[in-house]
Amino acid sequence: MGQNKIIGEKIKNIRESQQLTVEEVAERTGLNREQIQRIENNTDFPSLAPLIKIARVLGVRLGTFLDDQTELGPVISRKKIADDASGISFSNNAMQNRKHMSYQSLSQDKSGRHMEPFLIDIESSEGADFITSTHEGEEFIYVLHGIIEINYGKKTYILEEGDSIYYDSIVAHHVHAANGGKARILGVIYTPY
Repeated sequence: MGQNKIIGEKIKNIRESQQLTVEEVAERTGLNREQIQRIENNTDFPSLAPLIKIARVLGVRLGTFLDDQTELGPVISRKKIADDASGISFSNNAMQNRKHMSYQSLSQDKSGRHMEPFLIDIESSEGADFITSTHEGEEFIYVLHGIIEINYGKKTYILEEGDSIYYDSIVAHHVHAANGGKARILGVIYTPY
């Protein structure tokens, strides 16, 4: 859970270094004040959509919140490390739904990046209320295990192991495991900056 703490602290540090108040960030992101405070205080594990909005308002890349160090050359993520690494947990936006997606960054040491590749383990979400998210950019998902369901606009797509999808994130979307199962996906998020 150490990594979640870092995210809240980094957001707070960047915001304070720019002499922005929580209210100003709330106004510019369209998020409410309490939500930003919960993220900064590590009370909430934020989903990606608010993080992307906060990053845009602070004028930094999404990756800035995840970086531990910066590497200008290529970054390799080995399978052994990827399987053992502790991930970053984000809730998927629904407060009443405490089911989690566990995101593990495959690029957190790469500086200046525009793409965010993640290994994402999706827990069963049976009976959950899904809240779709919209943000600038594009997403690519490749299913490694299990079956996932994607609500995209008014359509629903089912993807099985080996299937992939590439879509514009500005359209309301939600990704979850199908039929109450679990799944593992490779997700690459591109945020223009």
